[in-house]
Amino acid sequence: MSRPATFVPPPGARAYSLRTARGEFAVVDAPVADGVEPKGVALLLPGFTGSKEDFNPLHVPLAERGYRTVAVDGRGQYESDGPERDESAYAQEELARDVLAQAAAVGTPVHLLGHSLGGQISRAAVLLDHAPFLSLTLMASGPAQISVSQQQRVKLLRDALGVMTMAQVWDAMQAMEAPEETDTGGLDGGLVGRDDLRRRWLGNKPAQLLATGRQLCTEPDRIAELAAVPLPFHVLSGSQDDTWPPALLDETAVRLRARRSVIDGAEHSPNTDRPLATARAIADFWDEHLG
Repeated sequence: MSRPATFVPPPGARAYSLRTARGEFAVVDAPVADGVEPKGVALLLPGFTGSKEDFNPLHVPLAERGYRTVAVDGRGQYESDGPERDESAYAQEELARDVLAQAAAVGTPVHLLGHSLGGQISRAAVLLDHAPFLSLTLMASGPAQISVSQQQRVKLLRDALGVMTMAQVWDAMQAMEAPEETDTGGLDGGLVGRDDLRRRWLGNKPAQLLATGRQLCTEPDRIAELAAVPLPFHVLSGSQDDTWPPALLDETAVRLRARRSVIDGAEHSPNTDRPLATARAIADFWDEHLG
């Protein structure tokens, strides 16, 4: 499997703080490749315990297809600031309104893509106001709460955060991982340097992890609401996933009348497991909806 080696932005991309009406958010912004006709702009939202760097492998192939891509750390996630202890700041509607502000700052209309938790936040943003968006891609993101096994992992994490510091929780997670898993970033992480992953983990605000972890475990099914929105939808996943089974995502795509892409050989993070195939599927969908 092809996975990113570092958190360094890919060639041509720029890391900076995006100023919005709801504060500043850390982004990696990759322009369209030289000599390629611009087709559009996309906003990319990472998942739980993830960050904007999870999309690093996608920027170049999408730039070569004519798309500027802007990957964002959400409020309280890695390099974007947020309250340490106030969980109300991370209510799903608050995070969705952040997405609307990010889209406005980037310049609408944009294609919206959310990975896992980011998909559910993306969905909430579209349900608040679909006007800023050309399309919505849900990547490894299901219709409701995560699987029972993943709920158990999230509960362990939330319990640990109640009695331990972020650094202590990191050390405990590393001690608990099987040897072949010790370079992964958790529920939504990819294989990168251990120091990068630790720095990312310590950058997360505990309240953000507690609030969004609860959301993942209690999220209701809102697919019927989403299907009523006049946008094109894309449901993309790996061929294996223990967070939301691919068969459930097949059903979700049918309910949304959405394009369905399955990336063979990928699991919960097709963006890092098989980035070229994933980028191709994403760009093929966007090409059909240029606005």
